Amino acid sequence: MISRFLKLSMLALLLLGASEVFAQPDTSFPGDASSRSGRPRRTDPPKGFKEMLAKQRAERDKRDHRQMLERGEAALRLARQLEDSFANNKTISDEDKARLESLEDVVIKIRKELGGDDGGVDRATLANDSVDERPSNVEEAFKFLQSTTVKLVDELKKTTRFSISAVAIQTSNSVLKLVKFLRFRK
Repeated sequence: MISRFLKLSMLALLLLGASEVFAQPDTSFPGDASSRSGRPRRTDPPKGFKEMLAKQRAERDKRDHRQMLERGEAALRLARQLEDSFANNKTISDEDKARLESLEDVVIKIRKELGGDDGGVDRATLANDSVDERPSNVEEAFKFLQSTTVKLVDELKKTTRFSISAVAIQTSNSVLKLVKFLRFRK
């Protein structure tokens, strides 16, 4: 009976010892971050993959900058068309109102790409706000819109895809104020 008890005790101690050994973390490779399957959990992407991502990012930045310059040229075209149309008709037609909205959309996209915003001012405030640069009449407003848009395009041409131009952001805000003045004038 004692021999049987001794055998069971030895077996229990052996199992307890084995479980202690297997429960210990493997400290032989402290830097190893392997999963249970033996494969690494995370691996850095291959060098070629990183280079491909960097190249794609650079191409995307070039394309975005080129598109911003094209938007600037489109804004300039719209401003010229608006000035010519008003010079010929002396009134703002429905087509001119559509051009004003298009110009506003283009300049908002440019300002967004430059990283600017309206500084927390909403459209109604801009339309009713008294601005120092506000022209006295509509004809003057169209001329000022044209010259301000030219300044914006010149500033955009000075920028690179790596730079942010505060002057271009301010000029785009001025163009937007003029567009809103013309759209919401009474």
